[in-house]
Amino acid sequence: MNQELNCCHNGTPPMPWFGMDIGGTLTKLVYFEPKDVSDQGDTEQLETLRTIRKYLTGNVAYGQTGIRDVHLEMPDQHIGGKRGSLHFIRFPTNDMMRFIELARSKNFSKLAKAICATGGGAFKFESDFKEHVQLKLHKFDELDCLIKGINYIDRNNDKSECYYWKNPDNCEKCEKVTFDFRDPYPYLVVNIGSGVSILAVRSPDDYKRVSGTSLGGGTFLGLCCLLTGCETFEEAIQMASQGDSTKVDRLVKDIYGGDYTKFCLSGDAVASSFGHMNLKERRDIASRHDLAKATLVTITNNIGSIARMCAVTEKMERVVFVGNFLRVNTISMKLLAYAMEYWSGGSLKALFLEHEGYFGAMGCLLELMNMGDSIR
Repeated sequence: MNQELNCCHNGTPPMPWFGMDIGGTLTKLVYFEPKDVSDQGDTEQLETLRTIRKYLTGNVAYGQTGIRDVHLEMPDQHIGGKRGSLHFIRFPTNDMMRFIELARSKNFSKLAKAICATGGGAFKFESDFKEHVQLKLHKFDELDCLIKGINYIDRNNDKSECYYWKNPDNCEKCEKVTFDFRDPYPYLVVNIGSGVSILAVRSPDDYKRVSGTSLGGGTFLGLCCLLTGCETFEEAIQMASQGDSTKVDRLVKDIYGGDYTKFCLSGDAVASSFGHMNLKERRDIASRHDLAKATLVTITNNIGSIARMCAVTEKMERVVFVGNFLRVNTISMKLLAYAMEYWSGGSLKALFLEHEGYFGAMGCLLELMNMGDSIR
């Protein structure tokens, strides 16, 4: 029996406690920082644990790409018989080897022999964790973790978690409004990461994947990099915010000269995404910012259309959009809000959650706690 067995008591896993969601583009961490760790193992283990805690909570940025989203921190949480704070950290998945090296340099393997992870990267990087830092990955289904994470954060966030956009098509009157999500069922959840998964949720334990699409946030960023030369998601969104998609897309009024009244189609509706780009004179006047905006509108409209069809099929009125595609991306949120309301005649409401892309990692942390000391 090794020293790691002394790291915890009463069937809880060894610290540090965190869940990891390794996505195709971003890796998300949810780390629980206990107020008191004095009961955790011997002097050497305690010092290692404090070093890790100081590094994670004493920084807002880690290297050039790691970020702790301070505004999402959840204080005064009770987990595993302890009180503490939840911290939310993200970094690009292509920097995973830097994270593994960090875990090695902080002597993580002295505290535990395994960690919990979800997402496709939990399979992709399993051998790297084992080879470089002697850690086994316990893998959990990403959609199970997603639902568990949504349930926990919505119930335990002292600040309002859920909101919607009022008057999303009016820049002057548009406002963010709190929504009471305490009795949410049934609802559709649209998880927009690199790709998109759509789940029908009828209770905490009754949910199923009903659809999805490969055209998601990864598609938006990849196309923007090709079309505009941008390098990051933030840069792509910034460019889109300054662009005019109507210089790229062909609208209903470009074809009909106005509204298509017989089928209630506004003249400003997109008839053909990138439809103007077959004309050289149109290509010559379209800026990089216009191309970024058109790409964002194209991807968002496609997601909204699929989500609306799923909501009708599943007979659900609430559609919850989550995922890191929505981070710093109010353009897409407002487009989705308008599309849900307009095309449903007001029967569908698009809802959004503050913690966006962290629910899978949160659910994974909960799975860690369920494993207790069996994870050692």
